[in-house]
Amino acid sequence: MRTLLDLAGLDGAPDAVRLAVLVLASRTPSETGVVKIHTSELGRWIGMSASYTASDVVPMLRRSGLVSVETEKGEYREDIGLKCKVLPLWAAQGVVGHPLNLTKKEYATLQRLLEAVMAPGWKHRDGRVTPAGLIGARTGRGAATDRLALLLLVLEARETGRVRQCGGTVDTKRGRAAATVARLLGCTAAAGERVLKRLEDRKLVLRVRLKTASGLANRSRLMVPAVAAAHGRTVADDVQEHRGEDLEPEFSDPDDAAGPGEAPELGKQPQVSGLPVTDVTGVAEPDVAAALHTDHPHLVTPVVPPQLSWGFSGEGRGDEGRRPERACAGEDQAVDGEDPIAGSVAPVAEGGPLRGEQPKSPVDERGGQRAAGAGAGGRPEAVGWDKAQRQRRVGLPAGPALQVALGPVAGLWAQLSGWQQDQVQAAAESEIKRLEGLLEHQGCGPRLLAGRLTARLEETGGEALVDRPFPWLMRRGLVQRQACSDPRCDDGIRLDTGADCEMCGNVVHIRRARRAKIAAQIDRELPGLGDSERCRVLEERLREQVAIEAEDLVWRQEQARAAQARRDAVRAAARERVERERQEAAAAEAVRQALPCEDCGRDQAAGLCEACDHRRQTEALIGEAALFAAAGSADLSAPGSVAAVAAEVRTAIGSSIAAAWQEFLQITDVAALEADPEAARDAYAFTAFETARQAVQEFQDSALAMVGRTQEAEVEARRAFKAEQGRPWFQRNPTGADAVAAAKKAADAARERVAGYLLAMRLEQLREQIPARTETAAAAPWTDRLPELAARPLDCEAAGAVIA
Repeated sequence: MRTLLDLAGLDGAPDAVRLAVLVLASRTPSETGVVKIHTSELGRWIGMSASYTASDVVPMLRRSGLVSVETEKGEYREDIGLKCKVLPLWAAQGVVGHPLNLTKKEYATLQRLLEAVMAPGWKHRDGRVTPAGLIGARTGRGAATDRLALLLLVLEARETGRVRQCGGTVDTKRGRAAATVARLLGCTAAAGERVLKRLEDRKLVLRVRLKTASGLANRSRLMVPAVAAAHGRTVADDVQEHRGEDLEPEFSDPDDAAGPGEAPELGKQPQVSGLPVTDVTGVAEPDVAAALHTDHPHLVTPVVPPQLSWGFSGEGRGDEGRRPERACAGEDQAVDGEDPIAGSVAPVAEGGPLRGEQPKSPVDERGGQRAAGAGAGGRPEAVGWDKAQRQRRVGLPAGPALQVALGPVAGLWAQLSGWQQDQVQAAAESEIKRLEGLLEHQGCGPRLLAGRLTARLEETGGEALVDRPFPWLMRRGLVQRQACSDPRCDDGIRLDTGADCEMCGNVVHIRRARRAKIAAQIDRELPGLGDSERCRVLEERLREQVAIEAEDLVWRQEQARAAQARRDAVRAAARERVERERQEAAAAEAVRQALPCEDCGRDQAAGLCEACDHRRQTEALIGEAALFAAAGSADLSAPGSVAAVAAEVRTAIGSSIAAAWQEFLQITDVAALEADPEAARDAYAFTAFETARQAVQEFQDSALAMVGRTQEAEVEARRAFKAEQGRPWFQRNPTGADAVAAAKKAADAARERVAGYLLAMRLEQLREQIPARTETAAAAPWTDRLPELAARPLDCEAAGAVIA
């Protein structure tokens, strides 16, 4: 149960999801590993509704990566039929010594345990009724939490029904029993107290208070009556045994201790997790301070690296077999560097007040370090390097991501210097960021890095065997070891799915195929070889093949580097060419901007100032308007008629320009224009340009309308009208409203089309008769133009003339 609940995929998962994993594990067939269950039935086992199970529990089971779920959809696309497989449970089958490597009998025992605790109860077809478990009738809000808590308490209970309670200091307002439930569930003491209260209300657990020697009811017992009844005992028997005992029992811890002459179970982990359970600052002392301590045999060899626990008797002493001066003395103490095993202890046990001892302030510790490092004159001695002068941090970095990622190596972190801690922190942050980039779901990087560090520690044998923490962390712990070319591979495991790497499987398959091929060649070429000689020849040929592949790999790498160098050179040349062209274009633009205006000689006009440019465009627009007017109304065979229309157009546009200028002067500050003649000329030229552009559009529309009234356009419109009326869908009623509307629309489109065609033909004919000036006359030399410029009026006179 602890192994399943401690899986990384259940970190932060609701109790309903955690309990669902346990239920599915208990119902797993030992042959196939696939559990077939309805969503409603799974909801009954965890005490939740079918809708909540389908909408919340099943999706979170998928996202955890621990359970593969295949579903059958219902009427509203909800998951009704489930085929579930607990992947860690099935992957551990056949692994000797693995806690999840269960036999068929153990599966049956696990299922009977969950049925006794939380079976929902059901009626068989033959009329038999299977009653509900101890808490099977509890449903609704908090039901999954209560069921999970009772299950864990049953597992922790002894034959007498008594539950081993947590040690150390706990919240005085909650009590040790509530703290025990909270640590079992991984929640706060307040939540643990509420769960315990609900279980007490259902008479599923009991809190028994025993009297001390002073007559006060201070010592508490947490009992599960159903466990005692299953062993043929009652809670009253255990209470009666302990009510008459004195203050000097044979055990020091009131909740759990080894008997005289019994070896402590060093390989067994306590039932509590490392989550804090105190909600307030006030704490209570342990239940009993006994004078004597349990006898422990000497020379006990630990199976796993010894780790400090949560204050249980006999833990944290190693294999020395010594007795402390009093109960709890020497336990959870920070030892000096002489003990290599104690040096690997996690810093959680080193910091904070220890069982009533005087707490030591971090300020006092820093003061002691400064006093120890001071020289004879009371001043600190020079170290020479800044990194040696940095203060180390006892606790992990403040960020939650780093606390999760570096949690498995907290003991190694405490042994690093300040500079080394900075380096490890930077490397961890970089690795977390890289892992986040490889994964589809964000936020999984710290958990993956913590799993990697845990696996590396298991390979090493624990923190106690790491003699050089900084090199181990930088070169082994934090480094991803790719077994293939897939960047998501780490020691043959996919980082995104947690399954075996398929690429590594392909590599192994290729190597096996190559070995089989070479072996077949040897059998064909040398059929009479013995086994030893055949193995020798096979190994030689395999080495030759590997050497050939290594040479080929080196050659391909050289080719790739050469190709990359060529691409880099081409990119560099392209960048240089683009930069050179940009500089040339900028220089040409600077030269062009420095040219004077061709018409008026204004400096820095880029060859043509704005006013002159508008004048040129206005002349071109006037000529285009004259062509449109002539194409629509003039006789193209008579040149005089075309010239007369052009003159009328020029006169009309000139009048429009004068009127527009007068309107502009009415809404503009005339004094400002008189003060800036250049601005006045620019404004006049722009006004003329806008007026001519609008006039061109008006003459074009007028020309299209006039050409559209010609005989050719009318004939084409009548043909389109009749053709539209003759459509198959209008043959029954060609004179109906719909038919007439569609025919008119088709006639108008045909008329516009013919008008546009005729107008284009007439414009082309006019341009042939009156060739447009395509080239501007070359500017006369300045020596010839100076007399003309000298004859022009001054700026003030010109501005006054324009305004007038």
